[in-house]
Amino acid sequence: MPDTLKYDQILNALQKLLKSKDIKSISISEIAQTAGIGKGSIYYYFPSKDSILEALIERTYEKPLKTATTLADQKEVSPFTRMAMIFQACQNSSSEFLKQKNTSATGAQEQAYIHQKFMNHLIGGLKPTLSEIIRQGIEKGQIRFEYPAALAEIVLIVLTVKLDNTILPSTQEEIETTVRALVALLEKGTENPIGSLNFLTVFDKNK
Repeated sequence: MPDTLKYDQILNALQKLLKSKDIKSISISEIAQTAGIGKGSIYYYFPSKDSILEALIERTYEKPLKTATTLADQKEVSPFTRMAMIFQACQNSSSEFLKQKNTSATGAQEQAYIHQKFMNHLIGGLKPTLSEIIRQGIEKGQIRFEYPAALAEIVLIVLTVKLDNTILPSTQEEIETTVRALVALLEKGTENPIGSLNFLTVFDKNK
């Protein structure tokens, strides 16, 4: 069984190195040396440096994602209430990523690469949960829509791009307007009354 201590040591080593170096300039040997383990041990846990980075991103932002994945089983809670919590998870993850990015010494190109990994992880991690919540809403007759997985993906792409506010920089007002427009489309597309899903527009006023 894999040694979780060594696994975390490898991730901690890469995290430490990223504070002063670009990912492209970091070698497997450096990661092993910083972790205090043999180079061969790295390949027991990870097939490549890229896979170490992906695992680090997953670990860094796993808390809001784990919180979100528990929602699908809470069938006594309205699907739209759970959807609002997914929205909040997106915002929390984006806030945490931006905080980490602002303390990093990596260059713009490197940050863009890591940022793409983060976005893929966030959308991929939340899509199954949101899809399941939408499916449950359809079964209960609270949501009327034929393509739950597609709807989940559309919602997550819009949310991550706007709340992350890196790919398409916007003012807070523009972000809130886009999210409100998304909610209005959700109301129309799922045949819910106008204004009934306004509670989904959760914004962090401290940003």
